[in-house]
Amino acid sequence: IVMEEKKNSINQFNKCECKDCVIRSLYFANIRQHEVESLCQLKKEKYYKKGEVVFKSNEEIDSLIYLKSGLVKYFTVFPDGKNQIITISKPFDTISLLTVFNEKKSLYNLTAIEDSEICFIPLNHIDKLVQSNGDFAKDFVSKVIKASNDVIERLMTINSKNLRGRIAFVLFEFSENIYKKSIFELPVSRKEIGEMIGMTTENVIRTLSEFRKEKLIRINGKEIEILEKERLKKIALYG
Repeated sequence: IVMEEKKNSINQFNKCECKDCVIRSLYFANIRQHEVESLCQLKKEKYYKKGEVVFKSNEEIDSLIYLKSGLVKYFTVFPDGKNQIITISKPFDTISLLTVFNEKKSLYNLTAIEDSEICFIPLNHIDKLVQSNGDFAKDFVSKVIKASNDVIERLMTINSKNLRGRIAFVLFEFSENIYKKSIFELPVSRKEIGEMIGMTTENVIRTLSEFRKEKLIRINGKEIEILEKERLKKIALYG
């Protein structure tokens, strides 16, 4: 989406051009021009600072929500107060696909872990598109299924690994799939890494220290540099 100008106040934006939106090619390639114009009139965009809550578990979800920029985490809170991070969404992910066909209530909590721009499209408008445009409906349902499968596959992959494999998997995911570079700043704390992989903060700190001593990675505060990509990849795959 091409932004003309961002307003000074948080959570407010000027209009953007849906016809030039990257999201259109990803999710709305099969809609007609008049449907694009209607979409652009109805949607809203909001800006969230790092740490801001986008929505909480069991909140009503009345919009299709996609991430224009930044990173957000899905997580659930157990009765004992512990968190489990389900997944992290990156730009151009639609972050409400897991709720669009259920009772319209959020299954998880969603919080920005980087400053993020998020677009909201009313679900009743999506419902109308599904009913009136068969090509869009088929494509949209396939994306909902893929989103669910991706979350399940990621959790199964992590659970199949030992501690070193889990942490290598997370580092490789940030390096290869999110930032696409060998030097990056971790957007999550050591505690949150533990919440992503079902391990304690102490285990995360110890394993990162082992990786540093083995010269697999360099650590400078939150900055991580992958020094031995192939070795780390093997640990991520087979650990």
